[in-house]
Amino acid sequence: MTVMLLGLFLFLGAHSSRIVAEPWRQQTIARLGPNGWKGTYSAVSLVGLVLIVWGFGLARAQSVLLWMPPVWTRHVASLLVLVAFVLVTAAYVPGNALKAWLHHPMLLGVKSWAFAHLLANGRLHDVVLFGAFLLWAVLAFRAARARDRASGAVYPSGRGMPTVVTVVVGVLGWALFAFWAHRLLFGVAPFGA
Repeated sequence: MTVMLLGLFLFLGAHSSRIVAEPWRQQTIARLGPNGWKGTYSAVSLVGLVLIVWGFGLARAQSVLLWMPPVWTRHVASLLVLVAFVLVTAAYVPGNALKAWLHHPMLLGVKSWAFAHLLANGRLHDVVLFGAFLLWAVLAFRAARARDRASGAVYPSGRGMPTVVTVVVGVLGWALFAFWAHRLLFGVAPFGA
């Protein structure tokens, strides 16, 4: 689990600069320039992600069962992951009502995804991985809302067609992942197919 923990430290650490070190982040961007910051941030995040994936695989091979989740948690998890896909899509489709209403749908999507996986999995490595992402998303959402209030951010109202596109793309992405890609990538079929 050490490899996964190192990956979480790098990946979530890089993604936490706005939560815990905004002045340092701004100074570093000024020193490196926007492209230098993005390059460094991306490299650290990529290394962290690779270590998370590799470490998760290692931890799965020597997993420790903490509890056996009831079967119904899989159904709740599937619904929450569907919501997560729509919310993450909302972060990228301009002019949709979900982003106008929620302001930070990506972070809410990560919360939903992480909580879903905590419900449906009872092994130590699952709790560490998804618990870390859930905690990060809660703190990041709180920090983002505080920045919005401090800056007086106003989000444009959403329109109907971009909202429909958001929901359709999110549902299609979820279906593709739930019925095909999740098993291919992780060896687990959410619906037992």
